[in-house]
Amino acid sequence: MAKRDYYEILGINKSATAAEIKKAYRKMALKYHPDKNPDDKEAETKFKEAAEAYEVLSNADKKARYDQFGHQAFEGAGGFGGGGMNMDDIFSQFGDIFGGAFGGGGGFSGFGGGFGGGQRRSKGSNLRIRVSLTLEEIANGVEKKIKVKRKVQAPGTTYKTCSTCNGAGQVTRVTNTILGRMQTSSPCPSCGGAGETIDKKPADADAQGLKIAEETVSVKIPAGVVDGMQLKVTGKGNEAPGNGISGDLLVAIQEEEHPTLKREGDNLHYDMYVSLPDAVLGTSKEIDTVTGKVRIKIEAGVQSGKILRLRGKGIPSINGYGKGDLLVHVNVWTPKTLNKQQREFFESMKDDDHFDPKPDSGDKSFFEKVKDMFS
Repeated sequence: MAKRDYYEILGINKSATAAEIKKAYRKMALKYHPDKNPDDKEAETKFKEAAEAYEVLSNADKKARYDQFGHQAFEGAGGFGGGGMNMDDIFSQFGDIFGGAFGGGGGFSGFGGGFGGGQRRSKGSNLRIRVSLTLEEIANGVEKKIKVKRKVQAPGTTYKTCSTCNGAGQVTRVTNTILGRMQTSSPCPSCGGAGETIDKKPADADAQGLKIAEETVSVKIPAGVVDGMQLKVTGKGNEAPGNGISGDLLVAIQEEEHPTLKREGDNLHYDMYVSLPDAVLGTSKEIDTVTGKVRIKIEAGVQSGKILRLRGKGIPSINGYGKGDLLVHVNVWTPKTLNKQQREFFESMKDDDHFDPKPDSGDKSFFEKVKDMFS
């Protein structure tokens, strides 16, 4: 099923401010919260939809990519961006938005069994890596297997319920003020919000019961990504202690320089050089494309600066709107040195009318060609 538009889900338009986005999300999340809609699968789906939309639109970078590329900006790499959120993610990341609406202190009861009484699960830190891609890989999409060193729970590590917060993950303080009794909650100082502390751990584990392990992660990269774009593989960052949530693996795209092709958006450019004889008599030449070599015909009498357009031979659009073109720029190569015989030949041609420039209405100027190229 196609995903719904994030703005439509929250009932806002693209010009909505950060405050308006947050307000709209809170309204939707309260309406479809599992505590108010027990055993209602439709409400659960809408609750998750609203959280996914807010996760993207509340982040300036993600919002900009979504506005430009739509849902495809976050597809193809194991649920990066807003995709793949579960209840644990939602409650951990956005619980503070609800204030005391459910259970006090932002807690959630009755859904998934782990958040009653205001418990907040800890989350492992994110990892960041850079992946270099050739232009061919960007054009066709690719699956990369990447070795990642990440923190995981060491075998033999056991945890016990935190004695300070009794497993709640946070502590509540009640103070008397001139306005009355005020209740505040904060992460437990003993367990950092995990609700558990180390019971036993092996010698090679750190203070949290974690150790470094190397893992091979498969990352599906969609066609059309651009240099600097960041993809997210959910849950492949560092693990959290005990019953916490794993962080994410953030994959930054780096585009390698191609030896003959230059990229401009979804279009590609190729500089072709032809000799004077080939320009006069016509020829055919083989050139590189991102899907292999092709042979193109050069008409007799071609002029330097002519642009040949090979439609659909560029880069696929990341938002699924077709492919760009390959623009071949013809450059007539003038020899810099001549031998005696060659010089005599050209001297004899100086007064020949065939060699006099005679542009007609079909011979456009450089600026007209550029204008046509982008029209």
